[in-house]
Amino acid sequence: MTTETAPAAETSTRLRRAITGPLLFAFILGDVLGAGIYALMGVLSEKVGGMLWAPLLLALLLAMLTAGSYAELVTKYPRAGGAAVFAERAFHSPLVSFLVGFSMLAAGVTSAAGLAIAFAGDYLGTFLDLPTIPVAIAFLALVGLLNARGIRESMGANLVMTAIELSGLVIVIAVVAVFVGGGGGDVSRVAEAPEGTSVAVAVLSGAVIAYYSFVGFETSANMIEEVKDPRRTYPRALFGALFGALFTAGAVYVLVGLASSIALPAAELQESSGPLLAVVEATGVSIPSWLFSLIALVAVANGALLTMIMVSRLTYGMAEQGLLPATLGRVLPKRKTPWVAILTTTLVAMGLTLVGDLATLAETVVLLLLVVFLSVNVSVLVLRRDRVDNDHFRVWTFVPVLGIGSCLLLLTQQRPAVWLFGAIPLAVGGVLYVLARWGRKHSEKKNARPDGEPVHDQKENHEHA
Repeated sequence: MTTETAPAAETSTRLRRAITGPLLFAFILGDVLGAGIYALMGVLSEKVGGMLWAPLLLALLLAMLTAGSYAELVTKYPRAGGAAVFAERAFHSPLVSFLVGFSMLAAGVTSAAGLAIAFAGDYLGTFLDLPTIPVAIAFLALVGLLNARGIRESMGANLVMTAIELSGLVIVIAVVAVFVGGGGGDVSRVAEAPEGTSVAVAVLSGAVIAYYSFVGFETSANMIEEVKDPRRTYPRALFGALFGALFTAGAVYVLVGLASSIALPAAELQESSGPLLAVVEATGVSIPSWLFSLIALVAVANGALLTMIMVSRLTYGMAEQGLLPATLGRVLPKRKTPWVAILTTTLVAMGLTLVGDLATLAETVVLLLLVVFLSVNVSVLVLRRDRVDNDHFRVWTFVPVLGIGSCLLLLTQQRPAVWLFGAIPLAVGGVLYVLARWGRKHSEKKNARPDGEPVHDQKENHEHA
């Protein structure tokens, strides 16, 4: 990887630049390392039996490819909107830019809905026996309020929750190590594949689920307008946190996968919506169930908070570009948070909790993100011809090429039902796109000068390639 250097100016923004380098580092680390592994280990065991470590390792390698492409594009084009901005510059098509950006947005709200369901499951059941859907909706409402409160407050909460969620994964690894040291568990289970399925097919299909645990690095692309001195801060934090977090997450996840297989048979993992709690309880080590459940709840809450921060900023960025209705770009005067975008995305996530199936939601998230990642990897190659006046990194060319191949490979593993479910939010997005186009044309006609030329809004932040 190389660095291309040139003078740069800080991009103007209506959002508050309150994120320092350490806060950005923690944001990326917390989003990559956390909630997915707490929620999906049971779902993953249905795909690969006891070989939980294998799809996690494969998913890490595939995620690293697209992370390299993001590293180049985000430092090259430091604006909120992320993949949608990259797609517009690369393909010169508002429609393509919209489809990419809305896929990212839909993936985010779907992910938040899945995490809300996980929050309301067995982990919360340790403390209270409450119905899942109402709890999930109330949980998302609280997340939305914190999001609207302010970006610095949200980042501060993330610092604490990231440390807590990491400690929970360390506990799982440690207690199983003690368990095995005392003669417990069954190490042979780590090589057990599900009956009637080849190992290669099982691992590849499992990688679709495991991929969900590694996504998060892409959300940082939508926070750039709230970063202090992004020209200097972002490249350092991005590379330190992005690749550091992915490698850390990969090592921890593989160890957690091995520990889970050793401690419990796949059939028992599949029965729990709080699989890591079941693993800790199976060891008999004196870790109170309430303590680990509390840690898991914090981890899931942190994942949901970071995801909803991302989707609200992406919605704001797309509204600023004219790809979504302008109303979604409204910002609270004092808090400098995009309140309409926060309210709208929170309500949509609440609606998606009614699906109730964590596996379907997770697979839909991966499907939508693969569409985004495919566009990002292609955009890197197309935009090599575009020169910019700011510092940025340049990834080796073979990385986006392999990234394209990895996205296509994982897309072939998606179930037809997931393709159908993923098409629904995109259809809704299509309606919003038409409304946004109509609204812009109507505004231009209304504000047209006597000579017939439209008067463009001077506050419009839309950039053409």
